[in-house]
Amino acid sequence: MNAGAFASQHRRRFLLGVAWAAFFAAGFSGCNPAPVATLPVPSPSPSATPAASADTATPLPTRIFSEPGQIVDYAIQSGDTLEAVAVHFNTTVKDIRKHNPDLPEKTTTFAPGRILRVPLYFASFTGTPFHMLPDSEVVAGPAASDFNGREFVVSSPGYLKTYTEFVFSNSLTGWEVVATVSRDFSVNPRLLLALLEYRSGAVSRTGQSDALKAYPLGSTDITDIGLGMQLSWAAEMLNEGYYGWRTGRLKELELADGRLSRPDPWQNAGTVAVQYLLARWFGQEEFDQAAGPDGFIRTYERMFGDPFAYAVELLPGNLEQPVMQLPFEPNKVWTYTGGPHSVWGHGLPWAAVDFAPPSEEHGCAASPEWVTAVAAGLVVRSGPATVVLDLDYDGDEHTGWIVFYYHMAENGRVAAGTRVAAGDPIGHPSCEGGRATGTHVHIARRYNGEWISAGGPLAFNLSNWIVGYGETAYQGTLSYYLEAELQACDCVSPNNRIMHFSAATATP
Repeated sequence: MNAGAFASQHRRRFLLGVAWAAFFAAGFSGCNPAPVATLPVPSPSPSATPAASADTATPLPTRIFSEPGQIVDYAIQSGDTLEAVAVHFNTTVKDIRKHNPDLPEKTTTFAPGRILRVPLYFASFTGTPFHMLPDSEVVAGPAASDFNGREFVVSSPGYLKTYTEFVFSNSLTGWEVVATVSRDFSVNPRLLLALLEYRSGAVSRTGQSDALKAYPLGSTDITDIGLGMQLSWAAEMLNEGYYGWRTGRLKELELADGRLSRPDPWQNAGTVAVQYLLARWFGQEEFDQAAGPDGFIRTYERMFGDPFAYAVELLPGNLEQPVMQLPFEPNKVWTYTGGPHSVWGHGLPWAAVDFAPPSEEHGCAASPEWVTAVAAGLVVRSGPATVVLDLDYDGDEHTGWIVFYYHMAENGRVAAGTRVAAGDPIGHPSCEGGRATGTHVHIARRYNGEWISAGGPLAFNLSNWIVGYGETAYQGTLSYYLEAELQACDCVSPNNRIMHFSAATATP
């Protein structure tokens, strides 16, 4: 059983037969779409941009190339970890600790603003030091809570306000498609709208060609046709850049012309996220312009004003996960079928893990077993295959700790608005919601809208079982102190079977 194999299909879910029917009904030919380079990049109309432009008068920092290992000061940014900072500066955690002897032995996130002394080893092809966006304008966190996107789109003159598209056999408006992608990938809706405007004028202009409406964000893969698929592709690219930089997995960008650009070591994750997407569109000269002070950011500013006026801190220093328990009933044996892997789509972040219930049948059999709440909270969303649990009870998915459950069966699924205690049943595992080869539950965490990687410094801790990374997605471990270690596997074996022990039961 390849539990969790659904992830690679989420972005493709927009492309159903209905979407193809709509494509051909609109009068498109069956030929291949034009290359990305032929798509126009119009300047937005002032009528679509109610907020005033914010000029950036602050000069860019000057990077002085010095001797390898030169010690520099680095002001920590929200969400930084030692491992990621070491990658950004082309150095090691050991060397950073050597020059910062007061660092605690165990660290998760750092308090923003703290100065680290870091040995710097410059790499070739280092990009611009210009910070385009704060992290909170890329992630759908607290800064997105009060944004009325529907009103913004309806009050703008572009074709997006009258656009409709069939998604999962439902007709959604242009704004509803944007909102759905924003919610699923946890990407700020202001950023998605600004990218649509920058690439195709969707917010400010009417009269675009059918080809531009079919590919408004520049991915010309034939399976990426339509607004939903284009936005999903862009959201995946943004998350790949954001979480790649956040975790230290991303070291360089490959541009559309094959050249390489390494993000500036002082960059923030939000800016690198947008750079990653821009790199899919542009070669060196166009990329440098688009990523600079007179590029994409001007479109954003004309639409929404200064992005740093919206900035909020996403991840505080020394962030710790609340106490959570395994997502099934005590004294039942389940299997750990999926180590850290994609939450939504098929790229970063690797923030989800999978568990499968005991069953005498293989495949997607209905299960009487209950998935349970990992902690007390408020169910803020319950819909197709999904339960979202809000641990701070404020009813807002954008803030605080959120636990996301997927592949939840419709039958028995807890209703939105329900307050639950840790261990309460919330539904049954299934294969609903996407391709899966076996019944299971898929769970992940967010904090202030940011997906929290399942492994690493702030690893998933479920009843003191700690998640560890594997070499590839879906691999990985579950470790219980020094007493036991399980290996994720899309199988049932002694190496991945796990029991949730009740308080009255001896530990493993």
